[in-house]
Amino acid sequence: MTLHTAIHKSFVLERVYPHAPARLFNAFKDPAKKARWFVGGEGFIVDGATWDFRVGGWERFKFRFGEKGPPMTNDTVFMEIVENQRIVFAYSMTIGGNPLSVSLTTVEFVAQDGGKKTLLRFSEHDTFLDGNDGLDSRREGTTGLLQSLANELEKFP
Repeated sequence: MTLHTAIHKSFVLERVYPHAPARLFNAFKDPAKKARWFVGGEGFIVDGATWDFRVGGWERFKFRFGEKGPPMTNDTVFMEIVENQRIVFAYSMTIGGNPLSVSLTTVEFVAQDGGKKTLLRFSEHDTFLDGNDGLDSRREGTTGLLQSLANELEKFP
C-alpha cells in the first residue's frame, strides 16, 4: 500500500512596484502581458496556454523545463476578481502527469504614494502532495515570478 501525504504550508510575499495598481492588475489580466512574465521564463518551453480571466474562468499552462524536462501543468480557476484591487484563485500543478500541489492564492494591489506606487501582497496557502515540491521551492519560484513581473513593467511601459 502506498502512503499518500498532504503537507500544508503558507507564505506571504510583499513587493512595492513604482506603478499604479491598474498597471499591475492589467499585467495579470492581459493574456499577452501575462504570457511574457508568467509563462515564458528562462529555460522553460511552453507547450500550450489558454486564458479566461473572469470569475469562474480557467487558465491552463502546459510547460516543461528544457527539451527533455517532464511535462508540467498549471490549472487555475478564478474565484474573485475586484478590478485593480484583488484577484483570488485556486490552482493545481502536475509534473509528469502526477499531482504536485493544490493552492489557494490571493493577490492584493494596494495603492501607495497617492496611487503612484503599488504594494503587491501575494498570499498563498499550499497543499503539497506525496512529498512533491515544498514551501522553499514554491516561495523561490513565486519570488522569481514577481521579479519577472517587474521586468515586464519596465520593458513595456
